Amino acid sequence: MTKTEQQYKRMTETPIPRLITLLAIPTMISMLITNIYNVVDTAFVGTLGTSASGAVGVVFGFMAIIQAFGFLFGQGGGSIISRMLGDRQPERASETASTAFFCSLFMGFVITVFGFFTLDSLVRWLGSTETIAPFAKTYIAYILFAAPFMTTSFTMNSILRYEGKASLGMIGLLVGSILNIGGDYFFMMILNMGIAGAGLSTCIGQIISWGILLSMFLKGRTTSRISFRHLSSEKLMICVNTVLLREIVLTGIPSLLRQILNSVTTILLNVLSSAYGDEVVAAMSIVNRIVFFVFSMALGVGQGFQPVCSFNYGARKFDRVRKAIWFTAALGMIFILVAIAATLQFPDEIIRIFRDDPAVIKVAHRALVLQMLLLPTLPLSVVTEMTYQCTGKKGGAALLSSLRSGFIFMPALYILAHTRGVAGIQEAQPVAYGLSFFISLLFFVMYMKKLPRETEEKTE
Repeated sequence: MTKTEQQYKRMTETPIPRLITLLAIPTMISMLITNIYNVVDTAFVGTLGTSASGAVGVVFGFMAIIQAFGFLFGQGGGSIISRMLGDRQPERASETASTAFFCSLFMGFVITVFGFFTLDSLVRWLGSTETIAPFAKTYIAYILFAAPFMTTSFTMNSILRYEGKASLGMIGLLVGSILNIGGDYFFMMILNMGIAGAGLSTCIGQIISWGILLSMFLKGRTTSRISFRHLSSEKLMICVNTVLLREIVLTGIPSLLRQILNSVTTILLNVLSSAYGDEVVAAMSIVNRIVFFVFSMALGVGQGFQPVCSFNYGARKFDRVRKAIWFTAALGMIFILVAIAATLQFPDEIIRIFRDDPAVIKVAHRALVLQMLLLPTLPLSVVTEMTYQCTGKKGGAALLSSLRSGFIFMPALYILAHTRGVAGIQEAQPVAYGLSFFISLLFFVMYMKKLPRETEEKTE
């Protein structure tokens, strides 16, 4: 039995709870490692002052844009690849992987060039104040240099997950994050490079992680391959398979929307918060990182679900898709409730890890508690979004992905910030969580009614 056949058997016959758990563990470890790095990085930068902490939050919004384009091609291509492998079409899967990789690389270079040409305006647009801007410019310069490596790393990692080989992606992230943490200490504390040391450390870690991830595809450890010959073109990046590229982009649009809107709302949050001082900018940035850390465990379960859903949908094993949806929603809820309970026991102590400033802690405390109370609405919302995207329901996936952190959050933030000041800024995200849940619930019910209950045999 070939490796491709072994993987097909594994993805379509392993009991759903065991399969999702096995696939989720490497993803959860990867997210945990990434979040630990974010905590350590923010803590190191926090020693430089409140303005430096605010700069990290400002640049975090830009990094979300880089991530958005990586996910556009990674999630779009990965979903198609998984369904193709489920339908036993490995050559088309390799063509999709190669197209996704090289288009992602191209977009990374575009971001780098654009960023350096508009550097001064860029940091202002991202929400920097007069005191935050110098730190943000220094930090973002290193991120811009690493942008092509970052976009393609996100793309490759997504493809690995959708193939059911998240453990390979974990290796790259693990090495990169360890180097980031060690680099923070070396460059900032030993060489006294300040925030430039944090940026340089991130840049080096991203490049090395990229090299490890690419080696997985080049050494044949994956089912799909990345190479020029799989582009199906005579003139690279000009005559790529436009039909396939269009399908990748349309499938990945929900991920792009979600990430771009996350970035735009982060920028809007920084801009509105900056009217009340650096303390509010730093506080909301810290809260966002803590909330993502809490949610990441449940999100890791969802990312273990994605390849199972896509692969079995492509194989027409709809009964397994149903089981996967229900199991993921339930397990995600368990994880998030445990994490919320732990966080609410020591909210101020957790905030203090990032920045020991009474003014920052005061603002962050209320915002953190409010978001924790509404987080239980997220597991069902996220599973619904993922299901629509994984099964090629592009319109529904695009709409759902734009709600929670975009089309509901932005007007809520703008209105509440102008009517309730800092209190409104603290309340906007919880309001968006609650409203988006009811819309997601409607889409969930509609999808489950239409999804066949039994396996269907493939017809030629």
